[in-house]
Amino acid sequence: MRLILVRHALPHRALGDPAAQAEAEGVNGAGPGLTELGWRQAARVAEALAGLPLTALYTSPLRRARETAQPLASASGLAPSVAAGLAEYDAGAGHYIPVHEMPEADPVAWKRMLAGQLPEYVDAADFQARVEGAVSEIADAHPGPATVACFAHAGTINVYLAALLGLTRPLTFPLDYTGITRITLSRGGRRAVRTVNEIAHVADLLDPAAVSAGND
Repeated sequence: MRLILVRHALPHRALGDPAAQAEAEGVNGAGPGLTELGWRQAARVAEALAGLPLTALYTSPLRRARETAQPLASASGLAPSVAAGLAEYDAGAGHYIPVHEMPEADPVAWKRMLAGQLPEYVDAADFQARVEGAVSEIADAHPGPATVACFAHAGTINVYLAALLGLTRPLTFPLDYTGITRITLSRGGRRAVRTVNEIAHVADLLDPAAVSAGND
């Protein structure tokens, strides 16, 4: 199976204030949605993956990932399935700060991120096991020469790569908004990383201030 992991596009910031959070989340909740720039980035994903023989689409339950999947879903005619295990580690938090704003908004968390570490409140082993379990379920559902695209988060993709590559740091790779990572999974269980964080499709839409560290 060919697995394509896509980090979501640029979302709005959501504050801890209940009224601000409700406004950012909209009626359906599940975190903030995409900014206008984020929607343009998401459209580029559909262009970049056009022509691939996609078998299925999956998305994290968080709104920023679901909205990023929409242009590709429309172009391919595939309805995305929600995989709860692809959610970011902060899915239950009452606020959301885009990672490029963290140096000023939360310098302590930012320093941990630069060191390749998850926040202290996250059980890294449990988080990694949850993500690996979700990907395994997706792979089991699509045996053979399938091509599956999954829309998720920088932390989610990072811990999966760490598991595949035997890395000790859970947040090793800087992943940009809508960066594309490709992995192959063989019938015998062999997993190989082909590319990490492809951004040619969206390079002109990545403001230098919005470049990610290893999380969101």
